[in-house]
Amino acid sequence: MTERIDKKPTQADKTSQLTSDPMSVVQVGLDDGYAYTKVALADGRLFSAPSRARIGSAGVTWIRDQEQRIFEYETGGTVYSVGAVDGEATQFDEYPGSALNRVIVQHAFQQAGLSGRSIHLVTGLPVSAYYRHDGQRRQQEIDRKCASLKLSVEPKPNSAKPGKSILSASVAFHEVIPEALAAWYDHVIVTQADGVTLDGDRLSAPIAIVDIGGRTTDFVVVQDQGIVHGSSGSLNRGMLNVKSRVADLIQQTFDVNELGEQSIARAVDSSRLRLHGKDHDISALVAAAKRELVEPLYAETRRKLGLGVELDQVLFVGGGSAALATDIANWFPNQTIPDHAAFANARGMLKYLQYVCDDTVGGF
Repeated sequence: MTERIDKKPTQADKTSQLTSDPMSVVQVGLDDGYAYTKVALADGRLFSAPSRARIGSAGVTWIRDQEQRIFEYETGGTVYSVGAVDGEATQFDEYPGSALNRVIVQHAFQQAGLSGRSIHLVTGLPVSAYYRHDGQRRQQEIDRKCASLKLSVEPKPNSAKPGKSILSASVAFHEVIPEALAAWYDHVIVTQADGVTLDGDRLSAPIAIVDIGGRTTDFVVVQDQGIVHGSSGSLNRGMLNVKSRVADLIQQTFDVNELGEQSIARAVDSSRLRLHGKDHDISALVAAAKRELVEPLYAETRRKLGLGVELDQVLFVGGGSAALATDIANWFPNQTIPDHAAFANARGMLKYLQYVCDDTVGGF
């Protein structure tokens, strides 16, 4: 089944800029992934924060307020700590509509300087969470996520920086689109210094988007401005599998009990592990864990896309595409990883909000 994608012509003078007026509406593209939460703002700024939070107060007193790295938020009567904590697992189906997701998103808004602002927002869901196999939308899941981020999340007073107040950022409008499709919008809607254009060649070309994220890898094929569902879908594997596997290998290699989630994340990012005050090179363990992920990714990519001979381009996006750039090289002769690939979805969500959404939201 193929779903049609309707578009409106772009107009550069409709671009919404983030202003200093606290009463103005802010347009935000938000890729609230299972591993990282990415924010794209209309003035070109990009923010990323780990999707890391847990229930309960921080239990930390900061010697210097300026060094504070854990922040507290309350939603639904429950307090959560967000930031430099050993976070609860986000890899569960209900995460996009959960309180855990809400507090992480609110923290991302605060880190992006949106305290007290009214927000018009576009987010995403994995392709398999957004569409059924026959191409019909999973409207209940979409509505649940839309409603969740409109619920109140209140920053606790101790989350304010010294000398500043902190107010909740509120979501006044929220639309959800398929995550990998957001990267397609980023690809075809081109912003330049002299305005915005809809790239005609990119618009008509058959293209595949492979979005390697934290929990899932999404596939979307767009041809003649329609989503080809037979070649689209999701695989429940991503970079969080690498982190989990590295944790197992560290325990086996160094004979240690369970390490904190933050320590594992740092070890994966740096290929170094610090134990008892000494650094250990674990690049071989990280490489082995990546290979274990790449093998099923390659197999699923071939199942979905074949050799890609009828595709003009295969676009790899998401934080995993950047992290695995060497491992996925040369899968297709016409593949590309865009600049700042981790933000492709967030940028596309913002462009969708600015140039595709209904006029009442500030589009056209």
